[in-house]
Amino acid sequence: MIPNLFEATNEYWRKLDKLEAAYQQGEVSLEEVDARVAELMADLAQERRAALNYFLRGLGHWLTTQRETLVGLGVVALVAYAWVLTSLNA
Repeated sequence: MIPNLFEATNEYWRKLDKLEAAYQQGEVSLEEVDARVAELMADLAQERRAALNYFLRGLGHWLTTQRETLVGLGVVALVAYAWVLTSLNA
């Protein structure tokens, strides 16, 4: 499943706003706010790590499946660079 970092961030802000409102109304103490914010940040960090791992796995898969294409493009770029250098020196 694809991690939805955008939705996770929106959920984090919704919960943070709700916690702030509860604090402003005196329903929770400052210590409770600190503890809950730490939990929310840990949850969001976990979702960020999942999204990064998903991206890196996808990139790794793409690189392994497109290795020949990338090598070919590298060779073409090297030849074009050499050609431009020889054209400038002539």
